[in-house]
Amino acid sequence: MKTVREKRERLAAIAGALTEIYPDATCALRYAGDPWRLLVMGRLSAQCTDARVNLVSEELFRAYPTPAAMAAAPIAEIERLVKPCGLYHTKAENIRDASAMLVSEYGGELPRTMEELLRFPGVGRKSANLILGDVFRQPGAVVVDTHCIRLSNRLGLVDNDKDPVR
Repeated sequence: MKTVREKRERLAAIAGALTEIYPDATCALRYAGDPWRLLVMGRLSAQCTDARVNLVSEELFRAYPTPAAMAAAPIAEIERLVKPCGLYHTKAENIRDASAMLVSEYGGELPRTMEELLRFPGVGRKSANLILGDVFRQPGAVVVDTHCIRLSNRLGLVDNDKDPVR
């Protein structure tokens, strides 16, 4: 069994190698630096490719360029626009409701804490960490999905642990 120190050293070596191999790694979602857009696109990305989300989002944000516009949009129209991303009824409702919440409770400014982001409809830890890390550059904000968990186990960073928080 590896000690905590050995695991940290291994993690540092892996992170260093990845940084060397992928020095310009960036988020694949084209959100133009707008936190609200990343919130919306993160919701659309569930069970969908980033490439499709980028395409769908172009038209979606052209039609509804602000949180207030999205919050006031007819649900049927949002559904029509996001349908190519799948699960469109739920996603459209989450996007509209999250946009309304952003406007009414936060004055259009996305909060910077995990706890507050998790209050938004359709936002889980993965999306919250995406926003905290990519937009707000908070250390420790790691997007953990099934692939990350699988690789963490294979690299020996965890021992058959499937809890994304750990």
